[in-house]
Amino acid sequence: MSTAVGPRVSHLSTQAALLDVIRGAGRISRVDLARRTGLTGATVSIVVRKLIDEGMVVEAGRAESTGGKPAVLLELDPDARFAIGVHLEQSGITYVLSNLGGAVVGRWRHTGAETGDPSRVVERISLDLTALIESVGVEPDLIVGLGVVSPGPLTGSVGMALTRPTMNAWTDFPLAEALQRATGLPVMLENDATAAAVGEYWAGTRGSSTCFAALYMGVGLGSGLMVRGDLYRGASSNTGEVGHICVELDGPQCWCGGRGCVEALAGPEVVVAQARAAGVDLPGTGHDKDFAALTRLALADDDRAKEILHRSARYVALAAQALANLMDLDRIVLTGPAFAQAGSLYVPAIRDQLDRSFFARTTHPIEVDISLHAAEAAAIGGAALVLQSELAPRASSTRALRSPTSSRVLRLPAHAIH
Repeated sequence: MSTAVGPRVSHLSTQAALLDVIRGAGRISRVDLARRTGLTGATVSIVVRKLIDEGMVVEAGRAESTGGKPAVLLELDPDARFAIGVHLEQSGITYVLSNLGGAVVGRWRHTGAETGDPSRVVERISLDLTALIESVGVEPDLIVGLGVVSPGPLTGSVGMALTRPTMNAWTDFPLAEALQRATGLPVMLENDATAAAVGEYWAGTRGSSTCFAALYMGVGLGSGLMVRGDLYRGASSNTGEVGHICVELDGPQCWCGGRGCVEALAGPEVVVAQARAAGVDLPGTGHDKDFAALTRLALADDDRAKEILHRSARYVALAAQALANLMDLDRIVLTGPAFAQAGSLYVPAIRDQLDRSFFARTTHPIEVDISLHAAEAAAIGGAALVLQSELAPRASSTRALRSPTSSRVLRLPAHAIH
């Protein structure tokens, strides 16, 4: 067996490798699968037959003939399995239902996590999931798990170990266990930026990048890192917190405990406060809507709004540079709700900073662009993490919390929303 996969590869990792290649290729023959994975033809045939029997892979016509019998092409059956992603944030809860191919087949948004007791919010999440699944018409037993995403830092056994003041009730709340009991599904926890990076990879928008970062801005600023298709996690799976890089030694106090953090100088909440102090007229209906309003003003050439967001973009560019220098990135994707609104105002500053100051700029360029699904990136990533963990597991799939029973069927409450 080729060293591309390893001489003692397990059946599960063999299946994962084949699924990942089939998913990325769209359609592919058994011969090409063996060539790309380094597995023998016999191994490929055995595992592919199992995948076909389980309904995850189907035969989809034949390739063009090159002189002999045309090869049979394989592709994923996108509706063979589904996963749910839940993005839990203070301003709203976003739900997505994704199929095996990574496509979003259903979505829902509800009031945020700061508006109630965590236990009651968990009950509401269970009801919302029931409504979403029933509205789409997916069989519950095809749902392999629930990926729950929230701002970091997270702990594997509890959830949010450190929270913003508006979400203090969630500190040390046993989020994964509570959701597992409420839904009957295996639960996987992840921070928003890391989930967004996996979502970019699973959706197939990574191009030829071997080391890319999803720079995520929602309430705060963070990043997720993918290196050759696998997450880079760090010691406690809380890597990439670029929003807490100090850029001013005597700068303002940050909620994380530090001073002069990028987030404390340039995050959306701070930017909105700066705008109000400068006399910019904002609706005052929450930082997310106020940030969106400020962005619209800047795009309409309001000088004060442009100046405030340009300053924020320069600080964010410093964070991007630090991340690029540390990880030798070849691509940075801007994602998250704030970048969905204002990404076009941040891209020029980040590109300019990297063109001038990226350490390896004479060796290779860095591509900087905006995610195609930036507004829902974290929830999409939550679903993608579940699909990857269940169907194409990697060494970085470490936040899973399995149900104590063998059932993966969502418990549909008798009082379900219709």
